[in-house]
Amino acid sequence: MDLNSLRQFLAVARLEHLSRAAEELRVAQPSLSRTVARLEKELGTPLFDRAGRLRLNDAGRLFRDYAERSLGELEAGRRAVAELAGEGFGSVRLASETFLTFTGPLAAYKRAHPDIEVELHQAPATDMARRLLTQEVDLCAASQPIPTDGLESVQLLDEPVWLVTPPGHPLAGRSSVTVPELAGEGFIAAQPGHWQRRLLDRLFAAHDLAPRIVCEGDELSAIAALIQAGLGVGLVPDLARRLAPPGAAAWITVDSPECRRRLTLHWGSGTRLTAAARLMRTTISEWDWSAGPPR
Repeated sequence: MDLNSLRQFLAVARLEHLSRAAEELRVAQPSLSRTVARLEKELGTPLFDRAGRLRLNDAGRLFRDYAERSLGELEAGRRAVAELAGEGFGSVRLASETFLTFTGPLAAYKRAHPDIEVELHQAPATDMARRLLTQEVDLCAASQPIPTDGLESVQLLDEPVWLVTPPGHPLAGRSSVTVPELAGEGFIAAQPGHWQRRLLDRLFAAHDLAPRIVCEGDELSAIAALIQAGLGVGLVPDLARRLAPPGAAAWITVDSPECRRRLTLHWGSGTRLTAAARLMRTTISEWDWSAGPPR
């Protein structure tokens, strides 16, 4: 049982698809199939159900958890030795759904520690717990709940999320609006999985409704601009309101206690963070989030 076999198994376990895993790993699919088969023979039990679509079974899920922790510990050891040998602070790896929120603390961190290498990984919240447990990254920031078994966290920000409309919109003069009143509106929204989209879907689902999406994309910085252009309405966090030009759009309270964004920083429980990662955690957690992003 070698490290390469474990890494290949974890890719197949995550994707539950041999050809996609082979493409990601850049290996031939028959070779990947043989690796998984050898691993199953060595363990004495199948790790996947193969009736129809490939599915990780109970034994596979159990072994996946041990494999992730093992590879994570080896990576932590490698980085700890590299940090010691280099007599420096090392590097830090931060994952987030978006980095627009973090321009302030990241700039301050780099000014204070110019010799530290900073790696930024844009990632969906659904993949963050795995990346932390396998120590692919040191820190993750998410604006939606993620599985927290084996993780520690600190909440950075709890802010309202507004309904934003063009200035001439019929709702523009309102101070608040209910979700059912928005049933016929065309929404400019993020892709499924992003926290803003999940919030939108969750708000409507609470009323047995579904939002009408007229624009769906991953250019989050363009959402406000498209709203201002009159192409639809959308949900935008309070942090962005502080940067918006006066009068460019109307900001309306959504009458729901759930229409909020809770930004949280996560790291592995018991993980030996590098000095660089500890400094990054301190910078982000102690940042004055009430000041908003820099202009």
